[in-house]
Amino acid sequence: MLRCMKRFSFSVDKRGPGGARSGILKTPHGDIETPAFVAVGTKGTVKSLTPEQLQALGCQVVLANTYHLYLTPRDEIVRDAGGIHAFMNWNAPLMTDSGGFQVFSLGVAFGAHVSKLAQKDDLVNGVAVYDEHLATQHGRLAIIDEEGVSFTSHIDGTLHRFTPERSIEIQHNIGADILFAFDECTSPVADYEYQKEALTRTHRWAERSLKAHRQNIQAQSQQALFGIVQGGRYKELRQDSAKQIASMDFDGFGIGGSYVKEDLQTAVGWVCETLPEDRPRHLLGIGEPEDLIEGVKRGVDLFDCVAPTRLARNGTVYTHYGKVNLFNAKYTRDFSSIDERCTCATCAHYTKAYVSHLFRSKEMLAATLASIHNVHFIVNLVKRLRLAILDETLDMVEKDFLSTYRA
Repeated sequence: MLRCMKRFSFSVDKRGPGGARSGILKTPHGDIETPAFVAVGTKGTVKSLTPEQLQALGCQVVLANTYHLYLTPRDEIVRDAGGIHAFMNWNAPLMTDSGGFQVFSLGVAFGAHVSKLAQKDDLVNGVAVYDEHLATQHGRLAIIDEEGVSFTSHIDGTLHRFTPERSIEIQHNIGADILFAFDECTSPVADYEYQKEALTRTHRWAERSLKAHRQNIQAQSQQALFGIVQGGRYKELRQDSAKQIASMDFDGFGIGGSYVKEDLQTAVGWVCETLPEDRPRHLLGIGEPEDLIEGVKRGVDLFDCVAPTRLARNGTVYTHYGKVNLFNAKYTRDFSSIDERCTCATCAHYTKAYVSHLFRSKEMLAATLASIHNVHFIVNLVKRLRLAILDETLDMVEKDFLSTYRA
């Protein structure tokens, strides 16, 4: 099956068990073989890695952050530099989020210790969108209304405002291949009534985002726009959102929001079963190995997450046996590689003891070597899942990986 999207197209090559599928997403800056992991380059850089290193690691696509690039260096500067690809020297596919997640992280989530994935013990009602305590925190405030969101900069406390139209305008200036509609990312602990209210608002914002994009003839010929499905952990809301967003003329879909980890599989499954088969699906902000496997099995094509590089900068690395914290004392005299099953440059040339020494010495190279390994590990896990779909061995590959990996 093939769907034309101006200079874009998406085709499904092979289907695996359940909803799993492999495909090709064509963009003006190259093809993305799906399923694929999208490295997060928040400010136009994947922290501690050069674009050349990313390409050597097999990374096909990067996601930059609209909110952060808007604040600094400003989206007009990125535009005048020739767009984000030229600005950061990344001649491959690139995406930008909408800034909607910052509504969540600076509003509901700030000070409440709520993240993309909550635990069952966190399930409480009554989390407020506006909190009087937050209103007194300079640079830590986001207030949502029907038209958009007002927020203060975390850099200097100045007041700013995003609407769907403004988010799309900023993303046009940044110049990514794939954009996301402006949405409200709700807390996983928000109750049903608020989830429903936010969902209705997200759908209205989706229509406004789409209209703003279609009105820019040049941009819509160069850039694809994905709509975002919300609805929290409620099946009725998730499926309703998927139907409504699918009824609009989006080029692809993001699966947004935040989750109780135990519900992630079901929530993603509800959405993928409802969305059309001829357009790509992107699971936003999820990237732990076990979650990637579950997403692929349910028909997700793209994933992004800050975890690989964030963990790496804090001394934690993935292995086929689970995560390893290199700050642990036992690694100071461990002269084996981080993971004997890994073929990355870090594992080929450096030991746990050496990288542990770099972290303890606060050397910048520590973050680079750990990030090389973690990005390689995650990118190649998803690549391995793609090849398993093509080879009809997905169940076997999943069983083999999970037989040793401990989350």
